[in-house]
Amino acid sequence: MAEKTIRTLSGVIVSNKMDKSVVVLVTRQVTHPLYKKVMRRSTKVMAHDESNQCNIGDVVTIRECPPISRRKFWDLVQINKKAVQE
Repeated sequence: MAEKTIRTLSGVIVSNKMDKSVVVLVTRQVTHPLYKKVMRRSTKVMAHDESNQCNIGDVVTIRECPPISRRKFWDLVQINKKAVQE
């Protein structure tokens, strides 16, 4: 039986107001089937942040995991770039 691959995505933190949870904005590029124009599409997903280490604006990598709650199916892997704090 083939081993299932784990999906990973990269995105920007847009909210960290919850305890151990963050909202990640994931953008992707798709080509329109008729007009062949490349468009940006975005999706907001909730991810599990066990140690509450993420801040708004951080670029992170998340991976798919078994359901943690009703809306959380993603887990934080690493912070790729910290946001600039003013």
